Formats: sequence, structure tokens, C-alpha cells
Amino acid sequence: MTLQNRVDPWGRLLAVNARGSLLGNRGMLHNEERQIVRDWQRMPWVTCALEFQGRKREIFGRTTYSELFFLDDATAFSAGHRPCATCRRERYNEFKTSWLAVNGELFSMTNPSINEIDKVFHRERIDRNGTKVTFEAPLSSLPLGTVVDINDEAFLVWHQGLKRWSFNGYSDLQLQPSPSTLVRVLTPESVVRTFAGGFRPIVHASANR
Repeated sequence: MTLQNRVDPWGRLLAVNARGSLLGNRGMLHNEERQIVRDWQRMPWVTCALEFQGRKREIFGRTTYSELFFLDDATAFSAGHRPCATCRRERYNEFKTSWLAVNGELFSMTNPSINEIDKVFHRERIDRNGTKVTFEAPLSSLPLGTVVDINDEAFLVWHQGLKRWSFNGYSDLQLQPSPSTLVRVLTPESVVRTFAGGFRPIVHASANR
């Protein structure tokens, strides 16, 4: 049985027979029949390491959360997830520092907690109807690591142009759009600013072939 636990750049949960490089957590989303009954349960949406301190988990078992999987960091950020503060502590610290350096003006306090940051994330990833939040921008204005939607397909902004996203990796795009093309951006706006500030998501090896 292929479980509905692979996450695409829109944040959707799909039943796809593909491996992931990162684990994800949005809370307990499945029922006793291992079926998805909700899209999220908790505000922090995080990405975790596949292995941590030898811990073993039964996928979609009687547990504390539903195990989700991502192709890579860029996909997870696009879906609205950020690094876990426990199993990816170093990455979490790096991201939080980089995020605050370019988004700190969103807060009145000088050192907002991760809970305050998660509130911003939540507003940027889904609206009150549960619909993916996006914005439009010229392709040339987007930093490396951003994921965009063109004609209902996802593409990674990367070196030498766009790379077509799939659950199994990236592929080259033969005809690149004009840099002035207005595209629908899937990666949350504050994360795009973080990428522009120099932070880079870890991408699947196929993006560099």
C-alpha cells in the first residue's frame, strides 16, 4: 500500500511510490486505517532528518504524528516547512539567523521566538480556506532555490536556469522562459527573501547534473 505521505511543492499530500531525502511533520493527519483525514494539525510544519539517534518509527502507526517525505529542502520550503530544532539543530539555527536578518522588521520585538516566526509562515503558506498562498514576481528577481509554478508545473530556480521538478528529481528544461516572465511563486515570500540574503536550500543531486 502506497501511503499518501509524499509532499509536493504546493504542499499537497500524495500517494506516490518515490523516496524522500527528508522527513516532515505537521502533526497527526491519519486515522486507524492509515488514511489522511486532515492536511495539518499543528502550526509548526517542520522537516526532520530521516535518521536521528537510532530512533525507529512505524510509518503511519499509532504514534504522535504522520510521517511525511520530501524530495529535498527546496521542496519542503516551498510547501511551507522549516528545519526542526531538534534533529536538524545546526540547520535550524542557520535558517533562523538568516531568516531574521532579512525579515526581522516584521516584528516589534528584537528577538522573536520561533513560535512568532511560525505564525508568519502559516500566513504565507495557506489562507483561511486552506488554499496555497502564492505571489507573482518576474523570474529574474527570484533567488536560487525558489520554486515557481508555470502552467501547473513546478520548477526550481537554479544555476543555468529552471529545472523541472518531479517526485524523483529534477530535469532540464529545453526552452527557458524569458527572464522578464511573470511567474507564480510557490516558496513563501519571507523564505524567498531569506534565499536572496544568501541562505541556500539543499537540493536533490539531479539539479546539478
